[in-house]
Amino acid sequence: MINRLFLAVLAGVTMAGVGLFTWGRAEAGEVSGVAGYRVLAPIRQGNLTVFPVVAANAHDTREFLTLDEGLRSGEVIVTESGNISPLVRPRHGQPERPIRQGGAQVNQLVLVNNSKRPLILLAGEIVTGGKQDRVIGKDRLVPAESDPIDLGVFCVEPGRWTGSSAKFGSMNSAMAQPAVRAKAMGDKDQGKVWEYVRKSQAEMAAAVPPAAARELNNTSSYAGVMQNLEVQRTVDSVAAPIERNYESVIKQLRDRNAVGVVVAVNGEVIWADMFASTSLLEKYWPKLVRSYAAEAVVTRAKNAEATEKAAQQFLDNLEGRRQMVESEPGLYRHTEITGDGFKAFELTSLLPKTGFDLHVAKMAE
Repeated sequence: MINRLFLAVLAGVTMAGVGLFTWGRAEAGEVSGVAGYRVLAPIRQGNLTVFPVVAANAHDTREFLTLDEGLRSGEVIVTESGNISPLVRPRHGQPERPIRQGGAQVNQLVLVNNSKRPLILLAGEIVTGGKQDRVIGKDRLVPAESDPIDLGVFCVEPGRWTGSSAKFGSMNSAMAQPAVRAKAMGDKDQGKVWEYVRKSQAEMAAAVPPAAARELNNTSSYAGVMQNLEVQRTVDSVAAPIERNYESVIKQLRDRNAVGVVVAVNGEVIWADMFASTSLLEKYWPKLVRSYAAEAVVTRAKNAEATEKAAQQFLDNLEGRRQMVESEPGLYRHTEITGDGFKAFELTSLLPKTGFDLHVAKMAE
């Protein structure tokens, strides 16, 4: 059956003086952060600053499949609504079951995980193809050998509604920049996603040579903008040094559980991405660092620098006024926490022998 997600929405929960969100516990003498995380010395490039973060604890995440891995292997299929039936294979000797079909919709795709591993989906991951390019709107887990599921997405290509291909790809393992991710994850508003896609397009056009700018102004595709050669050169000029430096940090700190980053642009802390293990961070790092760099490129520099103290305070400030929980029993729990000046999102695996947070994202508002 499609969309067997049982929603348990807990809204309006207020807990004065009590944090609603915990990322982990530190053992004595290991990590100083109140949530079990410690910010390290920053890596800077232009107006982008990335603070590596180490954790008190890490987990075994080898059984989990990423979207990029699944799309590359062909074990994961993403397509428009109504196109899924020919793509679903019978399993365990059972005849193929009828699949509910309907017309294509802007905010809906259908996904099948034919892998024997559970699939992680992160908000902000971009899939290209179909009638419009889309960005995934929420972190979630998809079970191994899944039935087709309705995949909540937002369009990042205003203007096109014609089929370019039956199946979707992963835009060369790319992710939307934080400003676009925030509108999908936090606001959940298609209009605001389109607004920030157009804003990013205009700002990126201003940052590249005139010939490339004219090309960018002739496309409505966020993916097309980010795949432009001049844009890639500009983004890589910021991303590549940080990517290399942090990869070196990850290797040096593997035994200390380097699991995430706090991100600052123009001296202001804007984002954090934390994972359950170093290996999971390594899989997402190339696409994440380019998303951060894209944000830095389209943001005017203010000659300010964020401090380790500010980054640590951003991690430690986790007291929320309200939380909303969506859960598929035995599979995953997704928690959204709203606090003073931030929103945080926690994806927790509920599969056997897990029960830990796979990914935590926090955004400044």
